[in-house]
Amino acid sequence: MAILRLIFNIAWFILGGFVMGLAWWFVGLLCFISIIGIPFGRACFVIGELAFWPFGQEHISRERLSGREDLGTGALGMVGNIIWFLLFGIWLAIGHLTHALASFVTIIGIPFGIQHLKLALLSLTPIGKTVVASH
Repeated sequence: MAILRLIFNIAWFILGGFVMGLAWWFVGLLCFISIIGIPFGRACFVIGELAFWPFGQEHISRERLSGREDLGTGALGMVGNIIWFLLFGIWLAIGHLTHALASFVTIIGIPFGIQHLKLALLSLTPIGKTVVASH
């Protein structure tokens, strides 16, 4: 399984993961420009790493992981997700959807398209989410 995951991650990186990972990191740099955006920027770098190497990782709610609500999973997190969606989320989601459609054109690209769809959903509301290793 590990060798297959490595092969998929390398192919992913070459066929679109690199571009979308850089997009996440670029948005993270933009967020770091303002002090208020630093938590958003930190999340962008974590999700950018997921966008570079998605196979073997997944995103879940921090509330589900810890069993308790925190600042990002409550009402303040919802407000943050709305702001995120309006400023950056929609654009990252469009990028992932574009890559997903290009991947779905070929049969061999279907697993890549599915990963792009997962990342597109994460792009819309990333606040309150974390990245963990898949089982």
